[in-house]
Amino acid sequence: MPRAISRLGLLLLLACGCVATDVFAQASDPLIGTWTGALEVSPSAKLRVAFNITVDSAGQRKVTMDSPDQGVRGIPVAGAELKDGVATISVPAVSGGYTGRMAADGKSIEGTWSQGAASLPLRLEKAAGPAPGPARPQEPKEPLPYRVEEVSYPNPGAPGVTLSGTLTLPASGGPFAAVVLVSGSGPQNRDEELLGHKPFLVLADYLTRRGVAVLRYDDRGVGKSTGSFGTATSVDFAGDALAGVAYLGARAEIDQSKIGIVGHSEGGLIAPMAAAMSKDVAYIVMLAGPGVNGEEILYLQGELIARAGGATPEQLARSRRSQERTFAILRTTSDTTRARMDVERYALEELAALSPEERKAAGIREGVTDTTLARQQAAQVASPWFRYFLTYEPTSSLRRVQVPVLAINGALDLQVPPSQNLPVIKKALEDGRNPDATVLELPGLNHLFQEAKTGAPSEYAQIEQTMSPVALATVGDWIVRRFVSSR
Repeated sequence: MPRAISRLGLLLLLACGCVATDVFAQASDPLIGTWTGALEVSPSAKLRVAFNITVDSAGQRKVTMDSPDQGVRGIPVAGAELKDGVATISVPAVSGGYTGRMAADGKSIEGTWSQGAASLPLRLEKAAGPAPGPARPQEPKEPLPYRVEEVSYPNPGAPGVTLSGTLTLPASGGPFAAVVLVSGSGPQNRDEELLGHKPFLVLADYLTRRGVAVLRYDDRGVGKSTGSFGTATSVDFAGDALAGVAYLGARAEIDQSKIGIVGHSEGGLIAPMAAAMSKDVAYIVMLAGPGVNGEEILYLQGELIARAGGATPEQLARSRRSQERTFAILRTTSDTTRARMDVERYALEELAALSPEERKAAGIREGVTDTTLARQQAAQVASPWFRYFLTYEPTSSLRRVQVPVLAINGALDLQVPPSQNLPVIKKALEDGRNPDATVLELPGLNHLFQEAKTGAPSEYAQIEQTMSPVALATVGDWIVRRFVSSR
């Protein structure tokens, strides 16, 4: 998914780590226990949180935080205390914290969760035990009817980058058709894990059961992969994808003439880029891949998601003006340092113009300075990745792709809207005289290819399904017909 959403749209950062300890506490301390509540991140979606406060044999508090709907447990907590009936919990791992007043009966706490510049009301209640994680019935359970292998390989074109991942191979036969899975924007692990979902784990399981070998890997600088994620652009990520293709091509179990790339969101931009760069790519599948440049996507994406969240026409107009001014600075200022300074200056002007009511409506909490907010925004949009994404035209690669292409979008995708992108993709493939191109819009599916109601990102965690069977079959049938059945 475009990074503007994947980095800013999640209320809680995915974090894990060791249990942190606080000051000594007595077993009778009313804070001891599991406290659960739900943050209303939008009118249609809630995100559960839990604080686990225990005491060890030495009487020392041990505190962790869970985000069950994101599938994250054990987030380290720096401290939890109760003074004069007010509970304070600090969670620096996610730049967040909670403050609330405990009820007289000690069974609930009414307060506010703050993270970054935002704050939301949060009522905590003492629970009998840990909050259960979200049901994800599509995730495979052992024993598995195929082979699973942990692998690693270098990207020869990027010194210091060694990619680590998982290769799944059908149990018998071969050589097999194969695919490299390329994730969406933002630092992603091999399963493309987000909000408690593991789309690439589910997709790899489905394809391998149908006779296709699948390689999925941690992005550079993520998980067990080395290298720097923050300084890379889509071109660098295309090189990482091709390193995976080369690795598969050297495996005896793989048919070198049948190695493809399946990319989701930004991965759907990278797949045609890689195919245009190398003749070793036999086919590509674009899952919600863009057909227009990032600036055009972000304008429509921002409007659609804001509308789904109940934004007024005035708020939509202000957001559009802010985007246009910011993007103009990035397009016309080649020097990165100067661009960052100019964006920061403009952001400060916009923040200073907000009334107290508008600041509250925007979720800007007291105590957060405008300077801090402006610097955060400027650092993100002036990054190498964002500047490249903003102006890169996917059609420049699509017109050069001569291998089979499947491009699909969910009709409810608000992040890479199909009405904006699929026609452009189709025309670019036609202009390039691609001999085998299929472009489809799948009804009722969102950006993650879940069966959804509105398509808003706030629904992602709430939906039990990780990937629609229709989407899985569309991808699987297309690959099998061309590269498996004919073996």
